[in-house]
Amino acid sequence: MADDLNGGGGTRRRDRAVRVAFAPGTAPRTTPDAEAADDGPAAAVRIDGAGRARVDGTDRTAILTRLGRPRARLVLSEDDAAIESHQVLVTGLPDPGRTALGVRRVEVVVDGWRFELDVDSEARARLRERATSARADAAKGGPSELRAIIPGRVVSVDVAEGDMVEPGGRLLVLEAMKMQNELKAPRAGTVVRVAAGAGQTVELGDLLVVIE
Repeated sequence: MADDLNGGGGTRRRDRAVRVAFAPGTAPRTTPDAEAADDGPAAAVRIDGAGRARVDGTDRTAILTRLGRPRARLVLSEDDAAIESHQVLVTGLPDPGRTALGVRRVEVVVDGWRFELDVDSEARARLRERATSARADAAKGGPSELRAIIPGRVVSVDVAEGDMVEPGGRLLVLEAMKMQNELKAPRAGTVVRVAAGAGQTVELGDLLVVIE
């Protein structure tokens, strides 16, 4: 995560776009005795190799300097003048389920305040939204295109073109990172296209099944 912000200690990296959100139930409280705040929407963060970060369209230079794992120093500046400096601890939290989806869970302690964040590629998040938008498509009466939200290998296909399916019915099984993930029908309908076969390797965003 430090490399995402500071460009890897002198080695310029390509621009990156990520989404960062508080892990469920870990958003900060506005006051010590307040109820836990809503987790809120994910923030879109664009980071260039020089350390400049744009958060939801607002420019801010953020440099995260490693001081020896897991310690780091975060310096925020505007117009090349430092305005904030924070002591930070950054530790990855293993979560195989989220890892299979390309999401990283990170524990961050800023000046003694602890947070858990989920960090996801912006491109991957957009494809995941597209892959899970079948319910909205169904409400409009259009076909539902189900796409791979993770790269992997198709283990089995449980439907064929022309089959009638019910909500929650298994369509196929996709294996990724030694975990098997079932793709289920989001709505009742007819399978009009099966775009992947057993044993086939698919990439993120590849079309798998179309239901209408």
